[in-house]
Amino acid sequence: MKRFTAAILAGVAMSLTLASVAQAKDKVVGVSWSNFQEERWKTDEAAIKAALEASGDKYISADAQSNPGKQLTDVESLISQGANSLIILAQDASAIGPAVQKALDEGIPVVGYDRLIENKDVFYLTFDNKEVGRLQASAVFKAKPEGNYVFIKGSGSDPNADFLFSGSMEVLKAAIDSGKIKNVGEAYTDGWLPANAQKNMEQFLTANDNKVDAVVAANDGTAGGVVAALTAQGLAGTVPVSGQDGDHAALNRIALGTQTVSVWKDARELGKNAAEIASQLADGKKMTDIAGAKDFTTPGGNTVKSLFLTPVAITKDNLKVVIDAGWIKKDEVCAGVAAGSVAACN
Repeated sequence: MKRFTAAILAGVAMSLTLASVAQAKDKVVGVSWSNFQEERWKTDEAAIKAALEASGDKYISADAQSNPGKQLTDVESLISQGANSLIILAQDASAIGPAVQKALDEGIPVVGYDRLIENKDVFYLTFDNKEVGRLQASAVFKAKPEGNYVFIKGSGSDPNADFLFSGSMEVLKAAIDSGKIKNVGEAYTDGWLPANAQKNMEQFLTANDNKVDAVVAANDGTAGGVVAALTAQGLAGTVPVSGQDGDHAALNRIALGTQTVSVWKDARELGKNAAEIASQLADGKKMTDIAGAKDFTTPGGNTVKSLFLTPVAITKDNLKVVIDAGWIKKDEVCAGVAAGSVAACN
């Protein structure tokens, strides 16, 4: 009788184990993208899909096309398609709130991807954005330690824009207070759109009779808009410009000398981490048990569990880092670069 009971219990345990395995391989992770206008999101997506495929999970997604209203319905659609967890790249950190709460109310865990979502029950995964801002400002300041500075910030609806700016101000405040640096233009870039960044930069150039000595631009997309405006005035290559993301076009601009720095955030690592965390949360793992998770106090006063990855400043001097990492091919970095002018291109 004891053997019979033991056999039954063993069979039940085996069934539960198999069911658990089946469940683990049958999870659906939904990803709500704010847009695909920027090159880097395709890299992030590929990393997320690869990690989910490796763990046997299913990937579904939606592109909000920079429309906060569409993103609300996108999230609802992902829920209706059976998402067991969600990764959300918020177009508007405030507008996305109701959709996020709906998911949480239905027991669906949410990962705020790269951009903060003001909700204590959402896991926040990003690179250290204040450090990104510090690295941007440091590189520009090294190239131009005094003069007229312009600040082309990110979208006003994205908390990252303010994190970046505050990091930059930590580096530049003393020089601004002493008068060595003068802030002659500062503006948010609606939707992070390069065209809007270009318009803002054109207006600042006009307002200052082209007397702009340096530009702290929030990302590589806005940097592209800035460089376009500078090029039209014959100033490209003489005015230091920052960026971030390691966009291929930006890395080529660095080699050409029209952009000073791109703070590289390896999207492959961010995407991989997002997929793994979303999968773990879907399995019922607590946010406090995610490896490396720490408390982060948001601007809204919430304490959220977070994981911050480490960014790397890429300049002309260390372009080889991204080439060696397989992020970009040497011929892409070095397109149009004069022979012997950049070490990484030799």
